[in-house]
Amino acid sequence: MMAFSKTYTGCAMSLGNINDVATFVGVVKAGSFTLAAKQMGVTRSAVGKGILRLEERLGVRLLNRTPRSLSLTDDGQVYFDRCRLILDDLEETETAMASRRGTPSGRIRLSLPIALGQKHVMPVLETFLKTWPEVSAEVGFTDRFVDLIDEGIDIAIRIGEPRQDSRLISRTVAQQYVLTCASPEYLQTRGIPKTPTDLNNHQCLFFLSSGRPQPWMFKSDKGPTAFSSATSRLLMDSGEALKAAVANGVGIANLPSYNIEDELRKKRLIPVLQDYQVAPEPIRVVYPTRQHLSPKVRAFIDALFETWFTPPWELER
Repeated sequence: MMAFSKTYTGCAMSLGNINDVATFVGVVKAGSFTLAAKQMGVTRSAVGKGILRLEERLGVRLLNRTPRSLSLTDDGQVYFDRCRLILDDLEETETAMASRRGTPSGRIRLSLPIALGQKHVMPVLETFLKTWPEVSAEVGFTDRFVDLIDEGIDIAIRIGEPRQDSRLISRTVAQQYVLTCASPEYLQTRGIPKTPTDLNNHQCLFFLSSGRPQPWMFKSDKGPTAFSSATSRLLMDSGEALKAAVANGVGIANLPSYNIEDELRKKRLIPVLQDYQVAPEPIRVVYPTRQHLSPKVRAFIDALFETWFTPPWELER
């Protein structure tokens, strides 16, 4: 590694400083000195000395240490967030240089919706990692909104129209339908709704997002119309749990087609109100705007697009 210096909040950042910063970030990510030392191929003592040097140089305590736990101080959290971005920029520079030979390398950080990520993104990622042995991956599964810039994420998968953010670029890689479904047993007992208005007489189960039930959209003469029910007996923020409740006859719900293809094929779920079904929603890959898109990010986006060009969840209607 070449020696260089960089001014950071008034301090000269030398090569030794960079090593201590990398040690600090590694400790926080690993959650312990011992595991960080093992991952970095150094002794635990060397890791501890690096953290002490960094704290002495900065004049602040970065970590709260006890025999059984390790946590960031307030100053440590601020410093960690900034240092992670700096190290990410350095890695991005290295991987951008790798584009000269077109070989994806380095760590790729992904944020994925839980059900879509586990069922459809992970198989693509596993194949990608086998194809490019110099790439490693860090994956977070969540249905909450993630700020890619603040959290140092390379790629996020999002469903629906994206939020306006000039810092981000998005590319549609697939589409999904939202289907109103119930189990055969439920429909036999409660009857089949013929129009969205009939849903007022049914047990409607809603998905919670940010603590709020997500309304169902239906096609009408006036355009897409929202339906919600104040009498829903079951609200949950897990798509998998919602699907299971519907399949077990608890009620009727709107479910994404990518998550219920097996249930539809096996007739465990029956779609209803298909004449009122709205147009499919885009599934997008979102990534930060950068002058040079790294080979690893570009290659993974291309892998998603090639795999999903005819997505398996666009079932015949």
